[in-house]
This record gives sequence, C-alpha cells and structure tokens, in this order.
Amino acid sequence: MTNSDPICPLCDRPIPDGGGSLHHLIPKLKGGKGGPTVLLHLICHKEVHATLTEAELAREFNTVEALRAHPRLEKFLHWVRKRPPGFRSKVPGKRRGR
Repeated sequence: MTNSDPICPLCDRPIPDGGGSLHHLIPKLKGGKGGPTVLLHLICHKEVHATLTEAELAREFNTVEALRAHPRLEKFLHWVRKRPPGFRSKVPGKRRGR
C-alpha cells in the first residue's frame, strides 16, 4: 500500500494495487456504457451488485451518495471500514430479500 493508492469513494479506504474494480454508475445494460465510472474495492463493488438490481442502480442508485445512503450498503460500509484496505471476503450472492 502506498500513499498514491486510489481511495474507494464508498468506504473511504485506500485501494491496494489490483484490489479495485470499475463500477458503472449507470449499468452498461441500462445505457451507461460510455457513462461515468468509479473505482471501488472489489468487495464494495460485489456488495453493491449483491444488494441492488441493474434497474435499481440505473433508476435510483446512480451516484456514490445514493449508494452510501442505501440502508444495507450503509450497514456494510460501517462494517468494512474497520477492515484493512486489502481485506477480501467471499461476498455471498443474493443474501437476503430486497
């Protein structure tokens, strides 16, 4: 980890080399192919997609602020902020009903 590591806009932790994943704020399938992207931790990115459908992401959760405000993601972010930046965990697929 270096001081120049990018910072995950969701959890505010540095993203170590190779630990990031590009998230399209508007899903590619919903017209966001050339749209804005943000670099997230892999674990944060997986949690976003385990929590929300592509339609929900396109319609209501197409900003970092909106993602952070989602109740389940808010809880996840509170938890993951206590983990080291390189922390990886198996994020189960569809965990709970939406």
